[in-house]
Parts: sequence; C-alpha cells; structure tokens
Amino acid sequence: MSRDLTSSSYATGHASDAATGHAAPVYDRIGVGYASVRRPDHRWATRIDASLGDARTVLNLGAGTGAYEPEGRTLVAVEPSLRMRVQRGPRSAPCVVASAERLPFDDQSFDAVMAVLTVHHWTDLEAGIAELQRVARRFSLVTYDMDVQREFWFTRDYVPEIAEAECSRVPSIERLTKLLGPCEVTELPIWHDFTDGFMTAFWRRPEAYLDPAIRRACSAFALTDAQAVDRGVARLREDLASGAWQRRYADLASRDHIDAGFRLITGESPHAARTEASA
Repeated sequence: MSRDLTSSSYATGHASDAATGHAAPVYDRIGVGYASVRRPDHRWATRIDASLGDARTVLNLGAGTGAYEPEGRTLVAVEPSLRMRVQRGPRSAPCVVASAERLPFDDQSFDAVMAVLTVHHWTDLEAGIAELQRVARRFSLVTYDMDVQREFWFTRDYVPEIAEAECSRVPSIERLTKLLGPCEVTELPIWHDFTDGFMTAFWRRPEAYLDPAIRRACSAFALTDAQAVDRGVARLREDLASGAWQRRYADLASRDHIDAGFRLITGESPHAARTEASA
C-alpha cells in the first residue's frame, strides 16, 4: 500500500470534490440517521463474507457507515461522505477519504475488494472498475438490476419516476459484467423481515414508505423528483386506509422473500491472473 492507512490524519482528512466524486454531496444531504435505517441484514452479510473466500486483506469501496464489513479480516474502508464517516462505529475499520475512480493504493494491495450498493454513484464506472481490479486480486460487488426493480409494486404503481431516475444512473448487469470480465452473478433475495432499509426492503411492510426518515435514507427517493414521490406516497396512504393496497397485493402476505433484482457479482482481477501466469 502506498500510505500508512492507520494514520488518523489521512483517515479523517479533507478531500476535493474531484477526488471524492458526486456521492459525497448526495450522502452528506441524505445520510442523516442513515445507520439507524440501513442496518445490515445478517443473511446478506453471511453471503458477502463467504464471497470473499480466504481473503485476509479487504478494501471496502463506498463503505458508508460500515454495513457488511466482515470481521476477522484486515479491512480498509473508502468513503467520500463526511456525514457517513461520522456514523461509523468506534470499532470500524480505518476509513480513507477518496473515490473509487482514484484509489490511493498500490497495484494488488489487497486480496479482495468489496463494493456494496455503490457503483451507481460512481462518476466514471469504467475508471472505478479499472481501479478496483488494479488494487485487489478478486472482487465482490452488490448491485441491482433495474429490469427487475422497475416492476417492483411501489415503483410501478405509485412512483414510476423512480425507475426513470434510477435507469439513468444504475449500470446494467450486462454492462458491469462486460467491464469486469469473467465473473459469477447470483441472486440476493429480499426477505420479508429484511433489516437493511433500502427502497424495496419493505415490500411486505408498505406502511414504512409513509415514514420520511425511511425515505430519506434511500438515494432512490432522494434523487427522484420530490413532488412525484409526495404524490405517490399520498396515493399509497389512501390505498392503505381504504384497504385497496391489501386487496391488490394479497399474494405478498404468504411470501417469505422476493427477487428485487439484487445481484452479487464475484470474480478475479485480470491483473491477478496475469501475475500468477508470469510467476
């Protein structure tokens, strides 16, 4: 690695907007109380941890408040948003102020890199992918497929503007896998009692969408036209009060989980493959 990452001055230092990308101002605005709503779900945590294999050193890109950071490994976090960094717990890994597109680490510094629900915030996807493959031997990414998510009942029937906003910034699975090269894509289900409060987490608990604090902790709401969101929430409130929602989506009551489009993408950096071949 190119720096002493345990240095508190580096972990808590300031960085320019160019260095940290546009995710920082977004989460500095919407990240109030984020950690209380976006609590990691243990089932996802288990799968993400397993996907890292025997990696001893791990880089967490877009680390946020520290959700899904595995224990028992040497971990370094990268997070541009001050509001998110200050919500990291006292036992969290050291956190570097940087962006995915410009990582201050030497080639192949880490055994693995993880990036959970962050690639859609990167200003330059190609640069971010190139950087994560440069600094780590293997990768584990969590993202979502908008072809699936646009059919989620809240988006489809109440705020279709969310899909319009999301599709403009969420890279397709096809584009991601093309940039990453050979990789494995697996589904990450959303259970009815899921604890990580992103937009589709409350698919069987619709009353949650009426809570401004829950909506504020989700970038899909924050980056969609506020009037469109307010109109959709008002319609949902009316449908819940009249029983129309319960009748329309009665089949959800018996379901344990759904496929909301979330995918775990894993693979090996081509840099690591070339290094092993030349060894």
